[in-house]
Amino acid sequence: MDKKIINTASTPTDKPDFQSSNAYQRHGRTTAINDHSDLQVLKRIKRYLLPKDFTISPALLNEIVAGYDIGDPLADALAAQNIKFAKPLQHTILDDSPNHKLTNNDLVNNPSFSALTEQFSSHPDWFDPKLAQIGAVAYRRYPLMLIWLLRNVALMAGYSIPALSLPLIQTGALMHDALPRLMRTYAYILAVSEHPSSNMSTRNQNKPIEQVLAIGSEGWRQSIQVRQIHTLVRQNLLKGKGSAATGVIPNAEQHHNPDGSWNTNYWGIPINQTDMIATHLQFSLLIMRGLRLLGARISTEEAEGILHLWNLASYWMGVDLDRLPKDEAACWEWLYTYLSIQQLDFKMGQPLAKALHDLPRQLMGEDNRRGRFVEMVNASVTRTLVGDDIGDGLNLPKSKIRFGVLSSVPILFALDTARQHNASVAHKLEAFRAKRQDNMNWWLKKNDDYYK
Repeated sequence: MDKKIINTASTPTDKPDFQSSNAYQRHGRTTAINDHSDLQVLKRIKRYLLPKDFTISPALLNEIVAGYDIGDPLADALAAQNIKFAKPLQHTILDDSPNHKLTNNDLVNNPSFSALTEQFSSHPDWFDPKLAQIGAVAYRRYPLMLIWLLRNVALMAGYSIPALSLPLIQTGALMHDALPRLMRTYAYILAVSEHPSSNMSTRNQNKPIEQVLAIGSEGWRQSIQVRQIHTLVRQNLLKGKGSAATGVIPNAEQHHNPDGSWNTNYWGIPINQTDMIATHLQFSLLIMRGLRLLGARISTEEAEGILHLWNLASYWMGVDLDRLPKDEAACWEWLYTYLSIQQLDFKMGQPLAKALHDLPRQLMGEDNRRGRFVEMVNASVTRTLVGDDIGDGLNLPKSKIRFGVLSSVPILFALDTARQHNASVAHKLEAFRAKRQDNMNWWLKKNDDYYK
């Protein structure tokens, strides 16, 4: 990891000093640090994952709040000039023929485009492909658990935070097209964690990748594309062009300015540095924690590899490296601090939660028993791993089978133990994983050229 990345872990000498009228509360979205002390997820993090003498660091707190007002300067500079950079960037980097020449005059001498070209042309010095592959293999080892945790922990937990929900609601994402949006998100985490032995890249007769997040790989391509999408959404929301929330959530004053533009004073910049790091931790830290709670044996090195993998993905997505927490302990301190000061509004997240929750019966039919059962299992995962208070707030149903979810714990633990000590079992489990992964990709095989 780059030496420039700061260590956000607090030390015993850190003494919170919030006496200056809670100066960190300069955005309406920011609450006092003790407002959510009873939230189950915060109590669990503090009890099981933080040092006994942990206190919130004023320096980290102020850094998080400052990040609300910073988007993606390089990509935003191009968007301000109405330049879409994704395809030209890919062509510039991948087409190394002597006859190739960038013909767009707006890009030839554009410093922001040149900086992006440099960023995506090679891996940064701090990136360790061997460590990233160790993380990718562990991340992809449990395909059913992976989509469970993406859907029912990473996404559902985020819906309780309006600063993360509002951009999705304003654009209609994950609400009007819940299945495609879910599967595109799933496709991205698969692309980021694709590794040479995953065999995904051979499906469409592509040359198998040689290393995780290789230049030109699907993860590389999607990172560029998603970065452009985030930039366009950010610019459109700032201009007041996102109107999908009309009639879906109350027309509250803080949601936008009188002219319909984004209320930056209240929310900060949409899809800002701080919220992008929160999303980074949703896909890395929370999924990893969920796997462990469900019985997966993820070693310290594998955990480090998962975070390392997502550090590169987040760097490519426009996150400032200096802002990323450097290790798992610092990640938990960052997440605890972030969650402690986020304004909660469950009503805002309820439309998103409902759209995601209702997917099984939409696919299988309203009266389908299996669909209802899958919905109850999904809600049980959220309530068990995230907390009943968030489950209640998002109007997720309660089920008597919820603790049946934890039956996976001894099963996964036993399978992982056998895999580690018996090569034949490991081979059979890998074949089962590959088949299971193929089944999980049913939508992508129909709708995504990369998986057809």
